[in-house]
Amino acid sequence: MHPLTLPAGTLCTLIGPPGCGKSTFAARYPASWRICLDLYRLAATDSEADQSATPVAAEIQNLLLDARLARGLIILADATNVFAHVRTGLLARARYWQRPTVAVLFDVPLDTVEAQNASRDRVVPTHIVRDLHAQLPSFEQLLAEGFGQVHLASQLATAAPLT
Repeated sequence: MHPLTLPAGTLCTLIGPPGCGKSTFAARYPASWRICLDLYRLAATDSEADQSATPVAAEIQNLLLDARLARGLIILADATNVFAHVRTGLLARARYWQRPTVAVLFDVPLDTVEAQNASRDRVVPTHIVRDLHAQLPSFEQLLAEGFGQVHLASQLATAAPLT
């Protein structure tokens, strides 16, 4: 069951620290919709955690973003996306292709994020999780940046699916 109905061609940006549930959320949709930096770092280096591969992973992501946006296909951008400059780049691509944008802000309490991160196969160091959690944008900030719609993950989890 999909927690959110997305129109054709939508770029849906998932925003949250490691361990907040972004990939679990994305797994509820077709796998072809997911664009994920971790997977491209893994493909480039045999390690999702190898941050030195992020520039290559970003190039792969951008190629796939343009390919899917050009065809009017839905995209779930599964990365932390907590930094404004990263979101600005995603929004610029969607604007270029004249596609709708949606943000899903994972407003998960830090203690929950830390517990979920600790139970993952690939644990991200706590100080990094805390730093990224502290940098989460607000709902209002995401609207001001230009996202057409913004949803809080906490509300999607408790609401009936949107149709």
